[in-house]
Amino acid sequence: MHTWVSDYYKNIFGTKVYKLTFDAGCTCPTRDGTKGTRGCIFCSQSGSGEFTVPFDEAGTRLPARFKGADTFIAYFQNFTNTYGDLEGLKAKWHKALSYEGIKGLALGTRPDCLGDDVLEELDKISREHFVQLELGFQTSNEASATYIRRGFSNDVYFDAVARIHKMAPAVHVVTHVIFGLPGETEEDMMKSVRAAVEAGTDGIKIMCLYVLKDTDLALEYEQKQFEVLGMEDYFALLKKALAIIPPGVIIHRLTGDPPKATLIAPTWTTDKKRMMDRVKKLVQES
Repeated sequence: MHTWVSDYYKNIFGTKVYKLTFDAGCTCPTRDGTKGTRGCIFCSQSGSGEFTVPFDEAGTRLPARFKGADTFIAYFQNFTNTYGDLEGLKAKWHKALSYEGIKGLALGTRPDCLGDDVLEELDKISREHFVQLELGFQTSNEASATYIRRGFSNDVYFDAVARIHKMAPAVHVVTHVIFGLPGETEEDMMKSVRAAVEAGTDGIKIMCLYVLKDTDLALEYEQKQFEVLGMEDYFALLKKALAIIPPGVIIHRLTGDPPKATLIAPTWTTDKKRMMDRVKKLVQES
């Protein structure tokens, strides 16, 4: 039976854990000119950080839904949070850990932005605090990776996971995979899941491809160059994916939380309660 992330966190911290989303003001190598200027084809202008708040406010401005909560992980979510001036990043990581109730870090990043100096620092932090690295892998299909402007090869991802486990063994590695990329088959998607498992990921997030306003992907969708997944098709894919994910790999997400204000498709993903009920049932049955 698979372990859901809420149970995983509870086993570590002894209580329910919530994530506070932090915007550290980072960018990405596919945006700053290093590997491109337009970012990944599906990524919004906020770098998938629609629900973040500025760093200086994040530790003191708790959303109403967290009333009564006392245990948090600081989630640096949008853009690439191990990319840029390391001293500046370290200052933000440590400041976040100084806020009352914050017990650990979760850093959204890329496999090609994990230098030895970054891993050495995260190893130090992980000796006293929980640390989670979330790697945007998305697909093992190299043609798809080029199409979405990912900017690194599969070998870079495999090397990154191996280096994390070697240099910072206490760090929890989570791999992001997207289902429904244009042109991908069911087998392509299952290969991406298998690749993450074979790499040695500790956890996995699978999300349906979203089409958001003001992205290059939106232009292609409006030109009817591809179709998004239907709900039943998506959950059928998830069921097959769970069958090949070992029980020891923590299930972090099987659906996302798209921003309604900018979502174009698929619209069925906005029914959060229905989605979570379906997800929970899937995990229980797996």
